[in-house]
Amino acid sequence: MDEQNYTFIKSRTGELVPVLGSQVLHSTIDPKREAQRIVSAIPQETGFIIILGFGGGFIPEAALELTSAYITVIDFNTSQLLKSRDYSHLLGNERFTLLTDASKEEIINHIVTHYKPALYGSIQTIPLRTRVGADKSLFDSVIEYIYEAINICSGDYTVQAHFGKRWFSNIIRNIKSAEVYENNQLTGINPATCKTAIVAAGPSLDKQLQSLADFKSDNGFIICTDTALPALNDITPDVVVSIDCQFISYYHLRYCNQCWKNIPLVLDIASPPLLCNFTGFTPVFFSGGHPLARYISNTWFSFPFLDTSGGNVTYSCLSLAEYLGIKNITIFGADFSYVNNQTYARGTYIYPYFDKRQNRLTPLESLHSAFLYRSPFLPAENEKMKNIHETQSLRYYREKFDEKAANINADIYCATRQKQLITNTLTVNNEQRTIKNKLVKKPSLTKPSGFEFLEMYKNDILALPAAQYMKNLNDKQKQILTTLLPYAAAIKKRNPLLKSGDLLEIVKEECVKDIEKIL
Repeated sequence: MDEQNYTFIKSRTGELVPVLGSQVLHSTIDPKREAQRIVSAIPQETGFIIILGFGGGFIPEAALELTSAYITVIDFNTSQLLKSRDYSHLLGNERFTLLTDASKEEIINHIVTHYKPALYGSIQTIPLRTRVGADKSLFDSVIEYIYEAINICSGDYTVQAHFGKRWFSNIIRNIKSAEVYENNQLTGINPATCKTAIVAAGPSLDKQLQSLADFKSDNGFIICTDTALPALNDITPDVVVSIDCQFISYYHLRYCNQCWKNIPLVLDIASPPLLCNFTGFTPVFFSGGHPLARYISNTWFSFPFLDTSGGNVTYSCLSLAEYLGIKNITIFGADFSYVNNQTYARGTYIYPYFDKRQNRLTPLESLHSAFLYRSPFLPAENEKMKNIHETQSLRYYREKFDEKAANINADIYCATRQKQLITNTLTVNNEQRTIKNKLVKKPSLTKPSGFEFLEMYKNDILALPAAQYMKNLNDKQKQILTTLLPYAAAIKKRNPLLKSGDLLEIVKEECVKDIEKIL
């Protein structure tokens, strides 16, 4: 972008007003009062404001004066503007950031990093209209980047608001088990030669069990989702993966073949603590996407990291295969859809679960029907898929799985009879990719015990200052606050009118109480 040529005139009240070409960027009468009027129209619950165009700095100055929001200004070629007067009061403010000549990645990363919905509430964009109008196409792109970043934050926040408290509770209660089982590892696999099956619980698995049995008898290695495990009958998997933090995971394992011994049960550290107690399984913990899990892995015990961003356990199984360096993968039962009005393969948890809950007023058929139609179906993509029903969530899972499959160094195939929507043979770039999901470090011999770690973590929470802005905190304080944000989202969901300061104090108090119950 060419350097902007600004000139400056004085307003009637004596302020210096920038002019871009023939466009005056602010009122020539009273630019401060104009800025105050613009900012006063912002809803009070807004805690994060993005201003498009810096101009003379009057709008961000008014926003800092009239609100408690975090202010970000996005503009281009601002060197002339910043030399026009002293802006140190703005640039040095803990609540203010100026992004000048920022790329798409920088804009998105800034918003995702700094906008915390649980702390800041709603987000508002204010355009400096004459500045935006002078470079409309450029700022149209900026607006698209902002929406993209907000969608990322909103998706994360929705999940955090639903599971935040349960994640925290499970993680701190799994610390003791993680310490006991810290030496458990996945061994005995030769990634270069091992052909592997990933088994999901979709309806197509019913017709694939014989093929899966043949695959196993031919020395195939089976990575099984916890949901699909009860449907395997006499087929013994080599690894079982579970990522759900909800109690429903118990039902996946409850009805399993008790003859299976020493099968690695690969658990997200945020999984329900009781899953470690199933005899016959060997718990192996990993760190998923939760910030507390990452913090524990960085500061106490370095768990393997598996990508769980796809939102479902089949995606996580693919991440495990990538972590192990497996190069040949066949997918069983991954329909990512309801086939012929069937939700799961026979034998999975939902069948005994509904069997026990049926009665004369709510027969078995109505329970299955209610489960099937709990979310609206998307239109079929073509005539061949008229019996394959997708919901918004299932389509998202499929697209994320396809994206993951296309970006790992492996040949991936679908089992026969599978009416799923993923591509039958995924063409993968053969270049050697660096596997990022390896252990970063080994546990130190002098590391604190699990209880000592929790005591230190509790004290770090208590030591957090009242400041609600990341810019105020040192690196360690930022890490600690970030571990509490999913919990804060859950509290905020139930008490949407809570102010940021009050919210943080409640979160700190509840988290400390939860830790003290264990200690």
